[in-house]
Amino acid sequence: MKLMVHDHAGNATGREVELNDSVFGIEPHDHAMYLAVKVQLARQRQGTHASRNRSLVQGGGRKPWRQKGRGTARAGTIRSPLWRHGGTIFGPTPHPYKMELPKKVNRLARRSALSARAQEEAIRIVENFSYDAPATKKLMTALDALKLAGEKVLILTDGYSPNVLRSAQNLAKCSVRVGTEASTYDLLNHRVLLIEEGALASITEVLGGTERATEEAA
Repeated sequence: MKLMVHDHAGNATGREVELNDSVFGIEPHDHAMYLAVKVQLARQRQGTHASRNRSLVQGGGRKPWRQKGRGTARAGTIRSPLWRHGGTIFGPTPHPYKMELPKKVNRLARRSALSARAQEEAIRIVENFSYDAPATKKLMTALDALKLAGEKVLILTDGYSPNVLRSAQNLAKCSVRVGTEASTYDLLNHRVLLIEEGALASITEVLGGTERATEEAA
């Protein structure tokens, strides 16, 4: 698949780039993408939820009343879960939600997400965003020229670009990631991918040439 290259203002340059079929032309693997998103969202959970069981409730160091003679039920502690202000039975306890995903499945998921966006014709290529300083207006102009105003856009840069990052901070539907570090969730959570030409080469180098992963994870 070939795509037109645009300059930083969103204007067509007349050049085209070829997308690597091993990265942008595979059959999307739905289950691999599901697992990758599930793992990332699980890792974002703090797992600090907790409740006080009978061992954590204050008090209850002595028997409330004698065993016999009062005509009431037996009671050994005021911390009993049966009592008001007592401990909680089977309440939540802190635990990690971290999950692991095989590297090959993770790579397959990212390639599947990129291929899905390519099939939807939701990828745009830009030479580079060579901003000497944060320029939100310039970025908005480029998005308008590319007819992406109002779309949820993910900009993939070739390396860390603080000026591009700060330019997009005030745009509610625009995010910036380093191309080789964008996760499957990032790729699927945005409607259009705006990729710098240098980032495209880096992504192809990192994810390309792994056709066997598709067969092994399928």
